[in-house]
Amino acid sequence: MKILIVEDDKSIASGLEYSLQQDAYTTVICYDAASAKKVIIEQFDQLDLCLFDLALPDGSGYELCKLVKDRSDMPVIFLTANDDEINVVMGLDMGADDYITKPFRIRELLSRINSVMRRYHKQPQKNQIIQVENIRINSLEGKVYKYSEEINLTALEYRLLLIFANHIGQVLTRNQLLEKIWDVAGDFVNDNTLTVYIKRLREKLEDDPQNPTLIKTVRGMGYKVGG
Repeated sequence: MKILIVEDDKSIASGLEYSLQQDAYTTVICYDAASAKKVIIEQFDQLDLCLFDLALPDGSGYELCKLVKDRSDMPVIFLTANDDEINVVMGLDMGADDYITKPFRIRELLSRINSVMRRYHKQPQKNQIIQVENIRINSLEGKVYKYSEEINLTALEYRLLLIFANHIGQVLTRNQLLEKIWDVAGDFVNDNTLTVYIKRLREKLEDDPQNPTLIKTVRGMGYKVGG
């Protein structure tokens, strides 16, 4: 599924791109209204959903929403720092399908995207269920099961597990993991925090956390799941 992201804050746009691509979406990024209009006109038939920041340097998400909705009833979600009632009502009256206020968590955004796509009877072209040994991940529901028992993970633990699950058999360095774990609120995860979260994941998912077989350490290189 291909998503158009229009966001003038490049750090937020990069975070969204990393997160959505990690969850098997294809993305196109624009930083202003002019380039977004060009993409909408030239690539409209290739797009499945639009994420529009409301405040852009040369326009607004409202006009982009109107451009999209005039062509077809494609799903549109607004991203904004404003949560007052007037902006919410105006956006929905323009035909937007949902409205999410910054800062937000990527799992919340993914949930909103999945909900909107279900209303349009479109299913994302990706695996809903990911099985890694005795661990089952339902990526649409954001739930994780071990031997059919649900395991409660924090947002960052879930994000880290999903990264591993989407790179089965590949060795991921610590720098690669740190780069991929991006909080849309704008916070990076440092090296010590990564160590803590890998330890917590092992404690929750491994049968023997002291001798992990699911999340393996590849000495001098990084970590690997499966393969």
